[in-house]
Amino acid sequence: MEGMSGDDLDDYEAEMELQLYREYRDVVGLFRYVVETERRFYLANEVTVTPHADGSDLYVEVQLEDAWVWDIYRAKRFVKKVRVLSFKDVNVEELPTAEDLGMPDGPLS
Repeated sequence: MEGMSGDDLDDYEAEMELQLYREYRDVVGLFRYVVETERRFYLANEVTVTPHADGSDLYVEVQLEDAWVWDIYRAKRFVKKVRVLSFKDVNVEELPTAEDLGMPDGPLS
């Protein structure tokens, strides 16, 4: 990326973000959960959240299986297992299924 101007870099990152959003839109229906941490956004089919106390420090361990990572800099976003340790908030939401929405079986779009 040598010789790129600031505007070129901004345009490149905006295009990468748009491609990532399109990929997210294509794969979200394959997953059961959305997980947000202070550093990353994940889609996953299995999520285990375990709070830990280490003296006066409290932190959360999040284990994900069959996951997809929102990160424009990763070459491979599908991962088998992820382990995250966080001293901040972690948000886990169960995605609605086609059945929950009264739709015929199949991936959501």
